[in-house]
Amino acid sequence: MSDNAPLSAAEAALRDAALDYHRNPLRGKISVTPTKPLATGRDLSLAYSPGVAYACLAIRDDPARAADYTSRANLVGVVTNGTAVLGLGDIGPLAGKPVMEGKGCLFKKFAGIDVFDIELAEKDADKLVEIIAALEPTLGGINLEDIKAPECFQIEKKLKDRLKIPVFHDDQHGTAIISAAAILNGLDLTGKQLADVKIAASGAGAAAIACLDLLVRLGAKPAQIFVCDSKGLIHDQREDRLDESKRRYMQKTSLRTLADVMAGADVLLGCSAAGAVTAEMVKAMAPKPLVLALANPEPEIRPELAKAVRPDCIVATGRSDYPNQVNNVLCFPYIFRGALDCGAQRITEEMKVACVHEIAALAKAEISAEVAAAYPGEEMHFGPDYLIPKPFDSRLIVRIAPAVAKAAAESGVATRPIADLDAYRRSLLKYMTFTSMFMQPVFIAARAAPKRIVFAEGEDERTLRAVQIALDDGMVIPTLVGRPAVIAQRIERAGLHLKAGRDFELTNPEDDPRFRQFWEAYLELKGRDGVTPEVAKAAVRRSNTLIASLSVKLGYADGMLCGLVGRYDQHLTHVEDVIGRDPKAHHFAALNALMLDAFTLFVADTYVNDDPDAETLCEIAVMSAKTVRHFGLEPRVAFLSHSTYGSSTRASARKMRAARDLFVARMPEVKADGELQGDAALSEAVRAGFLPANTLEGGANVLICPNLDAANILFNVLKMTGGHGITVGPILLGAAAPAHILTPSATVRRVLNMTALAVTGGR
Repeated sequence: MSDNAPLSAAEAALRDAALDYHRNPLRGKISVTPTKPLATGRDLSLAYSPGVAYACLAIRDDPARAADYTSRANLVGVVTNGTAVLGLGDIGPLAGKPVMEGKGCLFKKFAGIDVFDIELAEKDADKLVEIIAALEPTLGGINLEDIKAPECFQIEKKLKDRLKIPVFHDDQHGTAIISAAAILNGLDLTGKQLADVKIAASGAGAAAIACLDLLVRLGAKPAQIFVCDSKGLIHDQREDRLDESKRRYMQKTSLRTLADVMAGADVLLGCSAAGAVTAEMVKAMAPKPLVLALANPEPEIRPELAKAVRPDCIVATGRSDYPNQVNNVLCFPYIFRGALDCGAQRITEEMKVACVHEIAALAKAEISAEVAAAYPGEEMHFGPDYLIPKPFDSRLIVRIAPAVAKAAAESGVATRPIADLDAYRRSLLKYMTFTSMFMQPVFIAARAAPKRIVFAEGEDERTLRAVQIALDDGMVIPTLVGRPAVIAQRIERAGLHLKAGRDFELTNPEDDPRFRQFWEAYLELKGRDGVTPEVAKAAVRRSNTLIASLSVKLGYADGMLCGLVGRYDQHLTHVEDVIGRDPKAHHFAALNALMLDAFTLFVADTYVNDDPDAETLCEIAVMSAKTVRHFGLEPRVAFLSHSTYGSSTRASARKMRAARDLFVARMPEVKADGELQGDAALSEAVRAGFLPANTLEGGANVLICPNLDAANILFNVLKMTGGHGITVGPILLGAAAPAHILTPSATVRRVLNMTALAVTGGR
């Protein structure tokens, strides 16, 4: 990025958008948020004087208690002097502050770690060490950022020797860890061994040297590593003064240029500058070469140029618009998460190596629903264009953090070793944007007894990805409704290994041998409602949901999913016409589950009944309570209103009270109450202020709303403001067979969740 070069229209638009992003709605990207209430005088007396003195004295007597009584054990300082900011160079600490704030956002987003960004106006390495070291009582760890070489080496080494908290220079070791994982997987694909390959390095700064050091620890031979800086190859005849980090890779050879050393090289490690590598250099490399062109924002060579001369090469860059992005966010949040949680006193080489192996292994695992949802339409299966995981792979934290904590304990630097790593992994799930823990009982039940489920939108990529995962997990026998050629093409594009006839049955809406059976069955159901044979034929041809419903009705499937395309009520009409209601149900209803930070809530009726009366609301509550038990949870039902215990006498309040009374009479074993305002439903203390002797214990987890508008609005607002968009549902209640109607906004994860629910008969 040049200061003087004119910006293209696209670059100018990006600049303007970035500046607006940093300015609005609040200046900057981070803030400090209290974790404790400060609403009353007592809160103040606990948070500050006099109550805070007790925490101070406890820490004085035992400094380790700081991890219990302060935020230190979850606080990292991101420290820079602005001498090597991104690809911008020495722009100073103030200009580097947006980068440090951004780093703080990533720590918080991916690992729940709080950050103080610290920009220091100091270039002297020894003075920087003194300043940073003086911050040790404040911080649980230090992430050195954008400090130029060789000072960064000196600073990190001195701080690691001096401090008893983790110190990590991400530009060095973060890049090294990700690059090493990419190289290991690339060599695996090409059938080469790290100990045997020739490595050419373009650049000898902090990142390059750290990468090489880690590769040596993993098995690379220093004699096979050739490093070039701005003056050419680092060799034993160089007359300029070389620092110790470069002298480690000094070679006794007649080779002098990057072009010389790239001839016959198996791996290029580029940590230098845009355009440093030419197509001719790549052409001269060994068969199946690995090209890591990591200069940012413009790589040493563009992938398309490298592949034009060497179609057999595998390329990684630091850019997100090419495959194999070497992005440090794959590493630093999680290595700090593990280090902080075990009280590590430093980041050891063993911890880095553990991180490398976990990242490499994850790239070879089956793609998760979260990754597929975050990168729709991309081909993501282990291979030349998928060497390392994507940054938004939510599994990274549960793989890396425990491995790091384990390595810390084994290398003797963990002050709070984690005894139960399995329990620790489960605890990390709260940082992930998926619902595996909530859904675990359902998944277990589905795996125990897989059922035949028909998917109306069989051509949709979300369906295909969910089916792949469900099949791999052994919990479904799927049938896909869709055109064979379209399904095959989308399976290939998504990088899945599904195959019709082997993994799933296929119902072709354009040509299925059961077409006559389907339309005749539909005619039998609807012939007295104006449906003629021709109308029946046309209806079956144009509606995949109708085909899916008939498949269930005729015994070809045990349940169905639909709704990824089209209107909810149209899908419901087909389900009602063909599958019908359970004999014990007088109504259909829709239930949605939300996973919030502090609650798991079920909201009904979100899609079906406009303005249900008390009797209908009672039935909805009964069906909802039974479904909640399907998840291994005990239902606690609240009938919501604008009123709490008679504070209003309006008809809607009286209706919710009547619904509660009917429900209590029908399901006396279930804790329930109403009419209740939202806060009273969730807080026992609030209810006690109205009626101490109420009939609900704790906070409700099933919220029955007075009408469809209230339920749908409540659900969607909570989904966006508190639930991070993580939901299960809509769960269709009252159907004669499992038949769930999703919505066009459904994610792969939601399709998977609902597949498991359909298999287990949850409705």
